[in-house]
Amino acid sequence: MEIFSTPPSQSAITTRKFHFSILRKCSPRFAAFPFTVILLFSLTAGAGVSYSDHCYDVVRDPPLLPNPNPPIINPRFLALRHAHVDGNKTKKDISVIPRSLSFSTHKAYRTQKDAVFKIEAVLSLIGVGYYRNFTRRGLRLVHFRPPRIPLTSGGPWNSVSFSLSGFWDSVSGKLCMIGPGFGKLSSNYVVLKLDYLNSSSIFSSLVNGTLESLDVNKESGFNLKLISILGVNLRSYKYELIDKESESNAFGLLDDTSNISLGVEDLGQKLCTYIISAGTFDLEYKNDCNSVNCYFLGRGNGNFMPSVMHINEIECSEDGRVRFLLGFGDSGHNGYRMPFEPNATLVTEGKWDGKKRRLDMVGCRIFSDWDEGFVGECLIRLSLRFPARWTLRDRSSVVGELWSSRSVNETGYFGRVMLSSVKNKNIRATGLRYAYSEIENTRRSCANKTIEKGVTGKYPNALSSDMRFDMVVRNKKVTDLWGYSSPLFVGSRPYQLSSLFGREADSTWQEKKNHSNVNNVSYILSVATSHDFKLSSEYMKIKSFEISAEGTYDSESGHLCMIGCMHVGPPKVRVGRNLSLDCAILVDIQYPPVNGRNGETVKGTIESTQEKSDSLYFEPFEIISRSIYAGQAKDTLWRMDLEITMVLISNTLSCIFIGLQLLHVKRHADVLPLISVIMLIVLTLGHLIPLLLNFEALFTMGRNSVNVYFDGGGWLEVNEVLVRVITMIAFLLEFRLLQMAWSARSADGSPKNLWIPEKKVLYLSLPMYIGGGLIAWFVHLSKKSHQRPLLRIRHFGYKRQSLWADFKSYGGLILDGFLLPQIMFNLFSDSKEKALAPSFYVGTTFVCLLPHAYDLYRSHSSTWSFGYIYANPRLDYYSTAWDIIISFGGLLLVVLIYLQQRFGGQCLLPRRFWRRSTTYEKVPVAIPE
Repeated sequence: MEIFSTPPSQSAITTRKFHFSILRKCSPRFAAFPFTVILLFSLTAGAGVSYSDHCYDVVRDPPLLPNPNPPIINPRFLALRHAHVDGNKTKKDISVIPRSLSFSTHKAYRTQKDAVFKIEAVLSLIGVGYYRNFTRRGLRLVHFRPPRIPLTSGGPWNSVSFSLSGFWDSVSGKLCMIGPGFGKLSSNYVVLKLDYLNSSSIFSSLVNGTLESLDVNKESGFNLKLISILGVNLRSYKYELIDKESESNAFGLLDDTSNISLGVEDLGQKLCTYIISAGTFDLEYKNDCNSVNCYFLGRGNGNFMPSVMHINEIECSEDGRVRFLLGFGDSGHNGYRMPFEPNATLVTEGKWDGKKRRLDMVGCRIFSDWDEGFVGECLIRLSLRFPARWTLRDRSSVVGELWSSRSVNETGYFGRVMLSSVKNKNIRATGLRYAYSEIENTRRSCANKTIEKGVTGKYPNALSSDMRFDMVVRNKKVTDLWGYSSPLFVGSRPYQLSSLFGREADSTWQEKKNHSNVNNVSYILSVATSHDFKLSSEYMKIKSFEISAEGTYDSESGHLCMIGCMHVGPPKVRVGRNLSLDCAILVDIQYPPVNGRNGETVKGTIESTQEKSDSLYFEPFEIISRSIYAGQAKDTLWRMDLEITMVLISNTLSCIFIGLQLLHVKRHADVLPLISVIMLIVLTLGHLIPLLLNFEALFTMGRNSVNVYFDGGGWLEVNEVLVRVITMIAFLLEFRLLQMAWSARSADGSPKNLWIPEKKVLYLSLPMYIGGGLIAWFVHLSKKSHQRPLLRIRHFGYKRQSLWADFKSYGGLILDGFLLPQIMFNLFSDSKEKALAPSFYVGTTFVCLLPHAYDLYRSHSSTWSFGYIYANPRLDYYSTAWDIIISFGGLLLVVLIYLQQRFGGQCLLPRRFWRRSTTYEKVPVAIPE
C-alpha cells in the first residue's frame, strides 16, 4: 500500500465546507448575521444530509490527524473513466439516466485510522436525459423522459457534476461519499458507494457501486433514485495472464514477417497512441458461421455478431504492457467512440513482443447483471501489428486477429476473426512504405482529362503543406458535404505536415528527384456531413466516407489525377473476403498557382467510371476548396496588419478633422447656421450605422472569423474593439457638431429663411438618393437574373451579395459624396462665408478617398486576400473603375467647395443665372453648451 500524506484537521464529512464557500460570496449584510445564515443552511440542506446517516455502515468517519501534511493531489488516486451505468431495476422511477459516468479525485487525506483516507472528488454524469437499451444488433439510444427543467445547454449529451466528500478504506476497498451538485443542482445531493480495491488483477479489475439521489429539492425534477455503476480499477495492477500465455507460446503461430518493428522509445504512451489513433476496426469472420460458432461474445447476447471494434485505453506502461477495453458494436456507430457496455466489451491485458513485432493480448468477457459485474472466461486471444507496406486497396495502419484459446472440439470455441483499422490517420508508426499498383491505369484514365490552359505560374511543391486542403463537396443529390484531402506518400517518402511557413526541406528533396516534374502520390480524401445519405443504390446509408487514391501530380501544371477506392459499406456481418470495394473512381484536382492574382482556389471532381446502369454508379461530385497556401497566408497576415493600422489611422484622422471643425465654429460662431444640416446627418449616419451593425464588438471577443482562422492570439480582437471605440468618438463629435448647427439656426436672431435653402437641398437630394437606391436594386436584380456580376468585386471566393449588402455599398457611395448637400446649400443660399474649415472638408474627403486609393494598390500588388478589414467591398463600391470615378468625384467636390467659399455659392453658375442674393446680417450667435 502506498504511503499518503496527511490532511488538515476536520472530522465530520458534511456539506459545511460547501456552505461556507457560498457564504464568502454573499454580500456584507449576510456577514452581519452569521448565525442566521448558518441556521438557514442547516434547516434547508444540512438536516437529513449527513455522512453518518448514509455512509456509517459502509466506512466510518474517523478523525483526521492532529498535525496534517499537505494533501495528495492526484486525479488518478481513485478514478473512473466513462463508467457504465444501469438503472433497469428501477427504470419506472428514473427521470434522469446518464449515458456514462466519470469520477476523479481532487484531494486525498490520511486519517487517524490506518488505511482509511478522506477523499474529495468530482463526479460527472454524461448524457443525462437518455435511457439506453442493449439489443441484439448493438446499442440503441432511446429518449426516456428528461428533467422538467433544462440542466445544461448545448445539445442532447448534457452533463452534470457533483462535489463529493467521503472516506475510502484501502483494505476493504469500500468507498462512500456524499455531496451536492454544481449550479442549478446545488441543493441536490447524491450518495456514491463503490468497491474500489487498492490493487487488482484482470479478474478483480472491475469496480462495482451505486449512485443514489437523496432528492432534497423535489422541485428540480432531478431524481436518480438508484443506479448501478460498473467501471475499471486504475490503481496498482498486476499483469498475470499475459506472462503465462507468452511463456506457453500461445501466440507463436502468427505471421510476423511484414510488420513494423518498434523500438524502446516507441513503447508506453506512444504505442497506445498508434493504436488508439487508428480509430474503428472492421471485423471479418474467416469461417462459415453456419458450420462454426462465431459468437465470441457468447450466445447470452442474443447471438450478437459485431461488425466493428473500438479500443479504449486503460493503461500503457513504458515496458510495453497495456490494458485496453475492447468495445464491439455494429456499423451504425459510424466510427464514433462506443460507450462502455459490459455485455459487448472485453477486458484485455497484453504486452509488446519486440522480436515478433506484435502486441499480444488476453481478452476476458464481462458478466454483469444489475447488481454486480465481474470478469470471467479469459478464453480470447488477440494480436495487433503494424503492417510495413500499404497499397491502394489495403491501407490499414493496424491489423490483427482474434481467436479462441480452445480447440475446435471444445465447448466455447469460435472461429477466427480478422481485425483491420479503416481510417487513414496522420499518426502512424515509422518505417511504413507504400507500393503503387495503379499508376499505369491512372495515366491511361487521366490522358483525356482536360487541364486549364493558359494559366502559367509556380505551383505547389509535391511535399509542401500546400498540397493538403479542406474542401466542400457537393453533387446533385447532396450539397452539404465537407472534409479534407491530404497526401499520404509522395513517391516513396511519407508526407508529413510541416509548419505553416517551413518548406525549405521540401524544395531540397524536389531537386534530388532528377528534376522530374511528375511525382507518384497517394492521397486520402475524407468527407462527412451531419445527416445520413446514400451514394447509390448499392451503398448503404452513411454520414461519412473515405476515398483512398493514388496517381500522379504534375508540379509544372498543378494537375493531380488519381484512381480511388472506397468501401461500399460493410454488411452488418462480414464473413470471408466479401468486403465490397469500389475502385472505379476517378479523382481529378487542379491546384491554382501559388503566385496567382485572381483569387483562384483548388477545384476538382470525384467521378464514378462505372456505367450509369451499374448499382455502384453515383453522381459526380464537385470539389471546392477554401484553403489557402502558406505563402498566401503569410501575405494575408501582413496585409491584415496593414489594414488594421489603416483603419486606426483613418478613424483617428476623422476625429482630428471634426475636432478642427469644432474649433473653427467656436472661433467663428456666425458660420454655424450656414453649415448644411443634411451634410452633417449624412456624416453622422456614416459613423452610426457601422456601430449599430457591429455593436457587439464593443463587449464580445472573437467575433471575427478571420481571427479564428489565423489564430491571431487576441491581437486582432483588441484592435477591432479599439476601432469601434474611435468610431464612436467620431460619431459623438459629429453629433455634437450637428446639434450645434441645428441650435444655432433655430436660435433667436438667426435668419429664419436659412431653412428655405435647406428644404430645397432636402427636396433635391432625397429623390436623388432614393433614385440611386432603386438603381442599386435593379442592378442587384439584373445580377441575380444573369447569374453573373456586372462589376466583379475582387475578394476571395466571390459570393453574390445580398440586397442588404448592395444597399450598404450604396450607402458608402453616399458617404463618399458627403459634400454634395453643402454645395447645393451654398448654391441655393449664395453663401460666401467659410462655413467649413479647409482642414475639415479636405481632410474628411481624404479619409473617404484613401480606401479607394489603397484598393487600387491592393488589386495590383496582392496575390491573395481572405477577407477585408480596410476598403471592404461590402461597405462601398470597389473596383478599378469605381475607385477612379469616386476619387475624381471627391476631388471635384473639394474644388467646388473651395470656389464657393471664395467667390460665392452661385459662382458655379453662368452669370445670367445669378440672382440677387439676400444679404444676411451677421449677428452674434451663442454656441450652445
